[in-house]
Amino acid sequence: MTEPTMTEMPENSSPTAAEPSPPASAETPAKPTRRDFDAEIEKQLEEAMAGMDVKTLHGEGGGKKKRKHGPPDTGPKKARVVAWHGDDVFVDYGARTQGVVPRAHFPDFPDGRPPINTEVDVIITGYDRNNGLQLCARVGYAEAVDWSTVSKGQVVEARVTAVNKGGLEVVVNGIRGFLPASQVDLNRVEDLQAFVNQRINCIVTDVNPAERNLVVSRRALLEKERAEAKERLWAELAEGQVRTGTVRSIRDYGAFVDLGGVDGMIHVSDLSWHRVEKPEQVVQVGQTVQVKILKIDPNTRKISLGLKQLQEDPWAALESRFPPGSLVTGKVTRLVDFGAFVELEPGIEGLVHVSELSHQHVRRPADVVHAGQEVQVRVLKVDPTQKRISLSLKAATEAPPSEQPQKPPKQRKGTPPHLKKPLKGGLG
Repeated sequence: MTEPTMTEMPENSSPTAAEPSPPASAETPAKPTRRDFDAEIEKQLEEAMAGMDVKTLHGEGGGKKKRKHGPPDTGPKKARVVAWHGDDVFVDYGARTQGVVPRAHFPDFPDGRPPINTEVDVIITGYDRNNGLQLCARVGYAEAVDWSTVSKGQVVEARVTAVNKGGLEVVVNGIRGFLPASQVDLNRVEDLQAFVNQRINCIVTDVNPAERNLVVSRRALLEKERAEAKERLWAELAEGQVRTGTVRSIRDYGAFVDLGGVDGMIHVSDLSWHRVEKPEQVVQVGQTVQVKILKIDPNTRKISLGLKQLQEDPWAALESRFPPGSLVTGKVTRLVDFGAFVELEPGIEGLVHVSELSHQHVRRPADVVHAGQEVQVRVLKVDPTQKRISLSLKAATEAPPSEQPQKPPKQRKGTPPHLKKPLKGGLG
């Protein structure tokens, strides 16, 4: 007797597969199958990825998709006041979106500052890219903005309203604009806050009504005004004039002075009547000085200035103060191969030639004197025209006895007595 065996069932069969299915009626919809679900999901994916290429799907697009900026939403919005700062009132109108409204739009509140959480109606007028804020205006108090009142290259008056990380926020004819920090002044400005609430003249450098973008420059205007003033000054300058200027920079060979848009140079030899080793000994950067125009070269536009020319010339009437033959005391200032210079008074130096240093032969001036030594010298010659004084050190001292010339022996007159006697001797 054989045991009964179970009937083998296909892998994709179910225990109820042999049972007949009830006939579908028109009133009862057919039950969706898994294949129907897969088809629906595939359709939704195709719709979501429509217009996307293979690189985008694999993350090879190379960056974020550029946001398209359409025209600003100018419809009124309900906003809530969240803070104040300077002339700005910050509002929040939902979805973590904040905007800024000019304080001037709230004249019905004390100081133009509505209480926090006050609800107001605003409209969007632009976008501040630097701070990520919407520029808004209060409904009923919006300023009239006419972009035709500004054009590139136009000189306008700008009111500074605030400082941001890139420069200054300004208002020109009711239009919000931007003044970059590098364009505020001719030189770098450390404290931009000092310009807030000030009115300054600027030149419009960029204007785009479609993007509500206005950029101005104060530096460009200052440079233009300086160039015009420079040309006017060149027409006024003349040799022999005395001008007031400011020391702009110092070099080893002299100092540069700003005369008001035009620079001139004071050579180191024209800084003072006495010898100057370094210009810093006489002038400092930023110092205000009076100078005399010595020479103007219109071709190269170079100006030579003098500072000592406005001081009393110590060489005037020098011969009366140091007459030839007088004995004076001075200080050795420097040594050269041919002698030593001795300062008799500030700005007056004389030369002691190497032959006038000593009664003995001198090979090197350093063998007799050294810099800084006080010596007594005799004035030999004064030449005010050439500004030269000849001095002598040996003429101010007596020669040592050993070097005094010896007098020759005195010759007696007549024949000496011992020679008058007849000579003896001979062969006789």
